[in-house]
Amino acid sequence: MREQTKSIPVKTMDDALNTGFVIGKMTFKDLNAFKEAAAAHRDDYHLFFLLEKGTLSIEIDFHTYTLKPAAALYIHPNQVHRMLLINQATVSFWAINTETLNREYLTVLEAINPARPVSLTRETFSIIAETASLCLKLSARKHEKLYQSVLKDSGNALVALVTSQYLAQTQSPDSLSRFESITKAFKSRLEANFTTVKKPSEYAKTLTISTAYLNECVKKTTGYSVSHHIQQRVMLEAKRMLYHSDKSVKEIATQLGYEDYAYFSRLFKKITGVTASAFQNKNHD
Repeated sequence: MREQTKSIPVKTMDDALNTGFVIGKMTFKDLNAFKEAAAAHRDDYHLFFLLEKGTLSIEIDFHTYTLKPAAALYIHPNQVHRMLLINQATVSFWAINTETLNREYLTVLEAINPARPVSLTRETFSIIAETASLCLKLSARKHEKLYQSVLKDSGNALVALVTSQYLAQTQSPDSLSRFESITKAFKSRLEANFTTVKKPSEYAKTLTISTAYLNECVKKTTGYSVSHHIQQRVMLEAKRMLYHSDKSVKEIATQLGYEDYAYFSRLFKKITGVTASAFQNKNHD
């Protein structure tokens, strides 16, 4: 039986010196050496992995990814994840909070949704691994007068190297069409407001365009309507809470902005094909 919690656990950064950036490197024989990562959770920071040796599998929002060298992975603070398998893995990992993260990098990372593992060329892997090694050495130099600044700047440089690999797989903002730019702006607003804003017209208003034009942009860019994206984002959050917590369906509906519990239940079944109660009971067996 899956261990139940009242709400999805959120891990905080183990940052005794309050630097906003933490880095480490470890070799894990198997998952038993890293048991706490096997429990589903969110983080209150941005998390990065660099797999140097071995294999690991991780579940992120109901999708399983298997990483083999050389690969990097970024995990959003809001993504629910847990480690499924570790096999003789050597991993560099670092965490950075939003306040410490360069604003330009934050903007790029927020647009990576969902974040998936990225494969690295030998040369790129070598550069990132060397940078991670340098950051690790710098993190031990606590006597430096500008220690926090050194750590912040070196950490952001490391984040930038990985973020640029994700950016290379997406279109440059300069090359986006008008439709694509509006769709990107809509998705950013959706991520920030999905629990309180459910109507396409409200998103269109914040973008100072008509609802019809917003729908046209989003549908031509993604193949789906604005309403579809709103519902899918809400249902992802609903599934997260149903699967990883023991909140009641009614509590979850309220938390997601639905005062009409019956309407939420009908919507969940319409979109997922099963009732919220059945989804919850199945995954808590």
